[in-house]
Amino acid sequence: MANLVYKRVSTDQQSTARQDLVLAEAGIEDPVVFEEDPGTSSRLHPLQRPKFGELLTYARPGDTVHVSEMFRLVRGNQHILDVLDVFHRDRLALRIHDGAFSAMDLTARHPRTGELLSTVKFMVQTLAAAGELQRDLQRELTYDGLRAAEAKGSKGGRRPAVAASKTDTVRTAYLEGRSIAALACDHHVSRGAIRTAVADLLPDHTANEENSPAPEVPVTLDMPGKVADYLRTTELEPAERAALDQGVAVRRGQGYTLRVSAVPAVHRQLLAHCQPLDGGQGLPPVPAQRKARREYENRVSTLTP
Repeated sequence: MANLVYKRVSTDQQSTARQDLVLAEAGIEDPVVFEEDPGTSSRLHPLQRPKFGELLTYARPGDTVHVSEMFRLVRGNQHILDVLDVFHRDRLALRIHDGAFSAMDLTARHPRTGELLSTVKFMVQTLAAAGELQRDLQRELTYDGLRAAEAKGSKGGRRPAVAASKTDTVRTAYLEGRSIAALACDHHVSRGAIRTAVADLLPDHTANEENSPAPEVPVTLDMPGKVADYLRTTELEPAERAALDQGVAVRRGQGYTLRVSAVPAVHRQLLAHCQPLDGGQGLPPVPAQRKARREYENRVSTLTP
């Protein structure tokens, strides 16, 4: 019977030092370690994380999975229940070595029905709900703070790449015939930043850019929160990341949607990154995430190519 150790940190600025200490004190014999790449967010469902998937593939009935704290493995009520169902199916034991779950046998089942013991399920749901409540309160406070800042005239998102002190210089040079490409080179910024600085002047100077294709117009779409949470853990291009970071969260019951403004091409790229939510690499899809991805797909499909 093997001892399988799972470790994870949420950002690449964190280390596994505390997890290593807890697991070392546990005295685990001949551990086989599976450690996620740094920056693997807890928002990503455990069954879709690469190293946890490798652990499940490697595991055999009777093996024990060791985790320093429950929230290194899962966050949220449904995540916990999904993982416990898989452990029951594969006949794996789970041992948490620190925190509120450390004194519980989370895999205990009723001897006749085979269902998770009601007391275990109650404690799991209660502790997980407390964690979700804490994160929801933090999200609500952040949203309220953003609304208060907007009311005072503060505009969110990234600052303009062209400094305010240089805007007049850029505009004057553009009116004198300097091209957008040349100005971008002069000021070491992107062409998009120059276009932003001279946006109200562009209609009178389209003739200077006859060879440039007409820019796409940004479109605002509501992205389901589960899709947004997944994308925040995914490697994105700068334009995709900017669109996600500048989205506005809108509460929807217990969840939320992210109102994202981007050109159609960026929306399609973001949708392409969501394909793993339908399942793959031998891992089962999570129904709620798959449904959210298809909702976003339906909205993106309405955009004109």
